[in-house]
Amino acid sequence: MRVALAAAVRDLPRAAGLAYEPKFDGHRLVVVRSAAEVSLQARSGRIVTSAFPDLATAALELPAGTVLDGEVVVWHAGRTDFALVQRRAAATAARAAVLAQSLPASYAAFDVLELAGLDVRARPYERRRALLVDLLLPLGPPLQPVPMTTDPELAATWYETLPASGIEGLVVKRLDQAYPAGRRGWQKLRHTDVRDAAVVGYTGTPRRPLALVLVLPVGDETPLVSSPLTAALRREVAEAVAARGAAERAAEPRATGADAVTAIGTVTAIGLGEVPYRALDPPLTAEVRHTSARHPPPEVLRLRTDL
Repeated sequence: MRVALAAAVRDLPRAAGLAYEPKFDGHRLVVVRSAAEVSLQARSGRIVTSAFPDLATAALELPAGTVLDGEVVVWHAGRTDFALVQRRAAATAARAAVLAQSLPASYAAFDVLELAGLDVRARPYERRRALLVDLLLPLGPPLQPVPMTTDPELAATWYETLPASGIEGLVVKRLDQAYPAGRRGWQKLRHTDVRDAAVVGYTGTPRRPLALVLVLPVGDETPLVSSPLTAALRREVAEAVAARGAAERAAEPRATGADAVTAIGTVTAIGLGEVPYRALDPPLTAEVRHTSARHPPPEVLRLRTDL
C-alpha cells in the first residue's frame, strides 16, 4: 500500500477549503484488517505486526476489509515519545508482548483507504474524514482519529501550543482532495526547522558510537560531524549498527581497548581536525536541526530507522 506524502512548507497555508491536522511524532503505519487477520505495514512496505501486538488485537474490532493510514505513537509523561516508539519497533516478538504492557502503543489515524472492502481513496478527503470518525469513535483508544479543524486560527494555536505534548507541527490537506498515494500531495509545517540527513558513518566504535557523520540535504555534500550524541541516541545507533549483521560486528577492533577505532575514512570535525570514522553503506537516516553554516555542528534529534 503506497502511502501519501507531504511537502514541507515554511508558513501556515491559509485558504478556503483546507483542513489542518496535528502532525504526531511517531512511525507511519498502515492497518489492514482482512477477513481473517490484521496486518500492520510500515511506510517501507515491511510487515511489522509482531512489533505491535496490542494494536493488532485492537484492530480486530474493525470491520473486515478496512485499511487505515496513520501514525503509531507511545505516550509517556503527558507527551508522545519517539524514542519509545523506536524501542517498540525494534523489539523481538517475545519482547514486544512485554513492552505492550509497559509501553502501550496508540494509533493516531488520519485517513481511511478501504472500508468494508470498498476502495475509498478517490473520494474527497472531507468524505473520507467523516467515514473515519464514524468508524473509530465508537471503538475508542487505542485506535483514534487525529483532531482536525478547518479554522486556520485554531490551527495556528495548535501549532504554537501542542509541541509541549510532542506534536511536531501540522499537516494541511484540501477538503476536496483524493488520497494522493505515493505523492507529496499534502503539506507539512514543522515547528522546528529540521531536515532528514544521510548518516554515512559514525565516530567511535560499533558498541560506543560518539557522533554521526552526516551529509546534509542542502549545500555541498561534504560530510560533517554532528555534535556528541546523547546517551539514548548512542544506544539507538549501536542497535542499528548491530542490526547490520555479523560482518559489521566482526569489524570491531579488539587490540587497543573498548574505545579504539579502526579508521575506514577521515572527516574534518569542528575543533578536532581530522577524525577517523566508520562508514555506513547504505546510509542510515537521521533528523537533524538544520543549519546552512558549519558552526555549530549539526544537532541530531533522532535516528530514523527503516521501520
